[in-house]
Amino acid sequence: MTAARIALALAAALFTTTLPGAQAQDYPSRPVKVIVPFGAGGPADVTARQIGSMLQESFGQPFVIENRTGAGGVIGTQEVVKSPPDGYTLLMMSNTQTANESLVPQRKYELMRDLAPIAPVNSSDLVIVLHPSVQAKTLQEFIALAKSQPGKLNYASSGQGTPYHMAGELFKAMAGIDVLHVPYRNSGEARSGVIGGQVQMMIDAVTAMAPNVAENQVRALATTGQTRSTVLPNTPTAIEAGVPGYEATIWLGLMAPAGTPKPVIDKLNAAVNAAVKRPDVVKLWTQQGAVPMSMSPEEFDKFLRGDIVKWAEVVKKFDKPPQ
Repeated sequence: MTAARIALALAAALFTTTLPGAQAQDYPSRPVKVIVPFGAGGPADVTARQIGSMLQESFGQPFVIENRTGAGGVIGTQEVVKSPPDGYTLLMMSNTQTANESLVPQRKYELMRDLAPIAPVNSSDLVIVLHPSVQAKTLQEFIALAKSQPGKLNYASSGQGTPYHMAGELFKAMAGIDVLHVPYRNSGEARSGVIGGQVQMMIDAVTAMAPNVAENQVRALATTGQTRSTVLPNTPTAIEAGVPGYEATIWLGLMAPAGTPKPVIDKLNAAVNAAVKRPDVVKLWTQQGAVPMSMSPEEFDKFLRGDIVKWAEVVKKFDKPPQ
């Protein structure tokens, strides 16, 4: 073979290996970083580690979880936006990111422009809890107490724009009460705040707070789904407890930087969907109060856009911008 033919063959081979299909075939060939823009120990962190372990089993490469907290999830999200679109930096996100589209106008990115949907992972109900020192045994008693002391009671969240914050503001608006928002840096610190009595109330994920309810560290007043939680079956829903129409959940999903090759996105989507359907995973999450979610990237894209609109409408209903 002449030198020219050899050079042509090498060039063709190099071109072929850079095609998206070739990238997907070889992906991943090194460790993948999953950025969690929330604190350690919360639902996003725990779920990211569970999914990361399953993806590592599927692909034979480490999926390394890295917590980048701050600014209600904006800092970690921005880190992923700035990363190369090669599938080696992913974002574990939640409805915090969709709410931030209307709550945080100063952010330097747009979710649906700068990130590519991969797949949802799971969802779970929230639970409204009180520190045991609060003299209210039911949700209606707490509402009455709050109305008798406007601005005197407070509630914790893991930061502005998080599902716990938005659920709290929605609850305030629908119950007609004035309760002060106390944002913490992450859900673990917020949880410690209500358990320790520094704040009176919190709306937290059932998956995280149920053990504290069982140990009587907090008093559960209501869960936030349409039906009772399998983890807290003796706790009424907020709808049952006297706030008609009140519903709030937390869901989790994966996104990648915009421009990540579609075959890589599809490969990750298939692996995540297979993982969340595993019987052992379904059983574990059911015990924890989480429900697996499974969608194509296109379906998840539509879901995200709808959730952005949903939270924008919720924000408009507030009497004043949430703090």
